[in-house]
Amino acid sequence: MVLTEKQLIDNLKAGKYLPVYLITGEENYYIDIVSDYFENQLIDESFRDFDQTIVYGRDVTMHSVVSLAQQFPMMSPIRLVLVKEAQDINLKEWELLSKYLESPQSQTLLVFCYRHKKLDKRTAAYKAIAKVGGICEHAKLRDYEVPDWIGSYVNQHGFAITQRGSLLIAEYLGNDLGKISNELAKVFISLQPGDTINEDTIERNIGISKEYNVFELQNAIGRRDVVQCNRIINHFAANPKENPIQLILPNLYNYFIKIMEYHQLTDKSQSSAASALKVNPYFVRDYATAAGNYPLGKLASCIGYLNEADLRCKGIHSSSTVTDGEILKELIFKIIH
Repeated sequence: MVLTEKQLIDNLKAGKYLPVYLITGEENYYIDIVSDYFENQLIDESFRDFDQTIVYGRDVTMHSVVSLAQQFPMMSPIRLVLVKEAQDINLKEWELLSKYLESPQSQTLLVFCYRHKKLDKRTAAYKAIAKVGGICEHAKLRDYEVPDWIGSYVNQHGFAITQRGSLLIAEYLGNDLGKISNELAKVFISLQPGDTINEDTIERNIGISKEYNVFELQNAIGRRDVVQCNRIINHFAANPKENPIQLILPNLYNYFIKIMEYHQLTDKSQSSAASALKVNPYFVRDYATAAGNYPLGKLASCIGYLNEADLRCKGIHSSSTVTDGEILKELIFKIIH
């Protein structure tokens, strides 16, 4: 049975248990949510020493895990065996799990947290889990999906956030949902129910400048606004730890690729372009402006400049005395002129 993390937790709250669960995928945020619920909410705290066992894949064999699962609870109505980092168990041993699941201990919940990758669906173990248990799987969000996730997450906590605010956080923190949720928790503390998070709120509570960030640099580049570009990159050069070039270059690369894609669209209407570029419709006009300022030939040159800057900041084809700030200033000069 395939379940979302909400369905799984709702079932547990209702006392609907399955003998085995596989919590897996590339997105650790959801694995942590489900794992924490099993560990801290399922078994009464006073019974955990007797009926809750937590082990790590690197320290156990599947034989020992199955042995733990076969034990009966002592104090609680159910017993929990939680296997963290289950991907470290030798794959050849998972065959033992399929045999156990032919007749599992009815009072035991056996939970596997399988990170960073997926258990092969062709294996007997996966098929057995799918047949008698629950599978909760989450892929890593794509970068373009993160702003919408942020908006939904904020709404679920009783607040709102501006579109630019969502994009600013996504651009700055990437697609690490755990990190994003931790930073937003700092913001929530200062808010009243129903408040809207904007760029000022983000700057005060998370420290992301509303003026000096990659998003604003992209907009200035798209407009070929020399003054604003220089203002932003001078700030970046003066604060390299807060604005590492290793974060800036990939964002600019993706930005120019999207401008290239916009050039080649046959239907440049707002909704169609937003769908093709995988961006919020609100930002399509910015790409249209940038496309007008950067023909395809110039864009190809910009990609070349970015590749060159990437090599130079890694010490290739560059003097060791050249700073990342100087590389960035030279890069932006080439791009906008």
